[in-house]
Amino acid sequence: VYEYLDLVATAIAADIVSLTGENRVLAYFGLKKANENPNYGIMALKNQSGYEKELYITNLVFLIAPRVNAAGRMDEAKKAVQLFIAGDLQEASAYAQMLQTDNADRKEADKTITDEALSMILADTAMVKMKSTVVYQSHWHKGVVGIVASRLIDHYYRPTIVLTNSGTVAAGSARSVAGFNVYDALQQCKDLLLGYGGHFYAAGMTLEIDKIDAFKERFEEVVAASIHPEMLIPEIVIDAEVEIPALIRPFYSIISQMEPFGPDNLRPVFLLRNVINTGQSRIVKETHIKFSVKQNGYIFEGIGFGMADKFPLLQLNHAIDIVFTLEENEWNQEKKLQMKVIDFRLV
Repeated sequence: VYEYLDLVATAIAADIVSLTGENRVLAYFGLKKANENPNYGIMALKNQSGYEKELYITNLVFLIAPRVNAAGRMDEAKKAVQLFIAGDLQEASAYAQMLQTDNADRKEADKTITDEALSMILADTAMVKMKSTVVYQSHWHKGVVGIVASRLIDHYYRPTIVLTNSGTVAAGSARSVAGFNVYDALQQCKDLLLGYGGHFYAAGMTLEIDKIDAFKERFEEVVAASIHPEMLIPEIVIDAEVEIPALIRPFYSIISQMEPFGPDNLRPVFLLRNVINTGQSRIVKETHIKFSVKQNGYIFEGIGFGMADKFPLLQLNHAIDIVFTLEENEWNQEKKLQMKVIDFRLV
């Protein structure tokens, strides 16, 4: 069994399943094998990505799994199987290159379709105000509609369905928000569907193209009638309030003993209250914020990915509250603790 534990850990990470009980044990030892004696396929994907550090569960989720999944999304899943059964690193590297190409295509399709869908929503005042999102274009790539649905929820936090053509019918993926059963909602639209399946938070469906408008209207009616207003506001669950002096190496070491993190065993989320920009916070790579904040004479740094649009709030030099996870950043062979900022607000 040990021979395949790195693949088991990759499957656990890719499927976003609970990281408790047996799964947590399997993931722990699977990561150990992935770092000490990995399958040629994992080794090749890691080399292909240019990542040279120790693999954590987040690396399997965001670095390995997307490349594996891209094969089936954009071309043939068979390539991913051939990658993992390769007899040597050279053979595995050839398949890893193919998956790298598929993943680049997937990223491009993902971004293009997300941008088009957001433009459609913004252009329709009525759609902006809806309790659900249903968008359709015949030319969208079927392999990425589920990813796009998740992306749209980042912008419009509500149950979302993205549809495209699949042969002579429309096919789509649904993603939901915390507390809302999207599968039950689809059941109430089943007379308009050719088929559907899924679970509480995600589902898929097919329907006749000429029924898309009716389905969109029905789905909105069902969601509007059953969703509670608070479900449409994303919630951040905070585990503890801390102050900057507590953010030291021994504290981080204790947190690290809880790894591997994932669903049902999430990395602890902390709150810093009444901190002030030191004046050194800045935008990096156009879309991210490099934070430098102070509290009672203590200074701490962090990174906020995709937060550049909120940078003007920092420049007001007012006190802010920051929600974050504590992580270790390695740069030029120097390891340093930093905040990975989830959100912040003016006090």
